[in-house]
Amino acid sequence: MEREKALNLLEENLKNKNLIKHCLAVEAAMRDLAGYFEEDENKWGVCGLLHDIDYEKTKSNPEEHSKLGAEMLKGLEFDQEICDAVLTHNEVHNIEPQTRMAKALFCVDPLTGLIVASVLVLPSKKINDLKTENILNRFKEKSFAKGANREIIKKSQDLLNLPLEKFFEIVLKAMQKISNQLEL
Repeated sequence: MEREKALNLLEENLKNKNLIKHCLAVEAAMRDLAGYFEEDENKWGVCGLLHDIDYEKTKSNPEEHSKLGAEMLKGLEFDQEICDAVLTHNEVHNIEPQTRMAKALFCVDPLTGLIVASVLVLPSKKINDLKTENILNRFKEKSFAKGANREIIKKSQDLLNLPLEKFFEIVLKAMQKISNQLEL
């Protein structure tokens, strides 16, 4: 699917501006990770963009989140790999991601939240002022951005064979490229 069509689909299903920005951040990270791994950047990007397509419909029922999204995308004849990645990104289901794309989405999702939280405590509140070292330091603070599941982020080391510092660097640079869209 073309990115524009995917973005329109996202905006038809999500109205919360911050949630849309989260999806844009995950999309950017997934595209850059795909480039790093020499995978299909468009496919990975669309996966990241649409990973929370069902969130507003399922926010009061976390057990349904990502199940409905995967079903929606399957009904729209999305690639099965994208549907599987969307399904497995929600840790509530306890389904181990199988493909590299699914593993990346699983680990990227909480990291983008940690990065946004790290930006918001900077005096400038500008993502271009954030450094990988800042994220590493915030990552170690258990009380900071509690919603960013550190255990899942740490799995990037095994699931993607990426050291945390390299993983953080790739995702941060991806998000910095779209700082205007993220309004950071």
